[in-house]
Amino acid sequence: MNRVALITGGQRGIGLGVAHSLAEAGFSLALASEVDEADRSVAEALRNLGPGARYYRHDLRDYSGVAALLDRVEADLGPITTLVSNAGVSAKQRGDMLELQPDSFDFVMDINLKGAFFLAQNVAKRMLERSSPHYRSLVFVTSVSAATVSIERAEYCLSKAASSMMAKLFAVRLAPHGIGVFELRPGIIETDMTAGVRDKYTARIEAGLVPAARWGQPQDIGSIVVPIAEGRMAFASGAAIPVDGGLSIPRL
Repeated sequence: MNRVALITGGQRGIGLGVAHSLAEAGFSLALASEVDEADRSVAEALRNLGPGARYYRHDLRDYSGVAALLDRVEADLGPITTLVSNAGVSAKQRGDMLELQPDSFDFVMDINLKGAFFLAQNVAKRMLERSSPHYRSLVFVTSVSAATVSIERAEYCLSKAASSMMAKLFAVRLAPHGIGVFELRPGIIETDMTAGVRDKYTARIEAGLVPAARWGQPQDIGSIVVPIAEGRMAFASGAAIPVDGGLSIPRL
């Protein structure tokens, strides 16, 4: 039986970095995103990842379509052994939180929290319905913003703080069944999402904001996911792991 990882947002950025790491470890990959199959990012990802990767178009806000997505993945690759809940969106527009509008709030919450929850819920149910010779896990990619305030993108911070609690809830619910649940908190990672603030953060990193003195890379997150998915951190289930070069360490 294959080890199968479903990675939301796996065709680019952090998700793609995770996909490369899991592919190198021998996992079959199901990449899921709302992006059309014809998008260049999808074609490039599949070409680079090789024949063990498949792409499935799915919008996390389509809660009724989750079962169909999982049915397709299972038919093509087999039961999912690892879910990497990575897909997410930032605030539509950074600005004063006192001017935040409900449509932007709902947009972020519907994807980052509600969509992620109901996908994980369905994956967890299927894991409980059957046995597997492989270790099984859920990995929630949140952010340092789960605990660090950015008042110009309040909705994003709130979604990640709630996602952190979501990971803890799943960890406690699934621990008796040997299914591990982990939260990864990336810091300043070089992806399309951060391209618009590159100059700003490069200057701050050079000024000492990140103790590691560099941007994080998607493969930095991938290197943490592999030992989790392989069960080498099983007794640490429920852990929230910063992957931020020391950014979140309190300093004077």
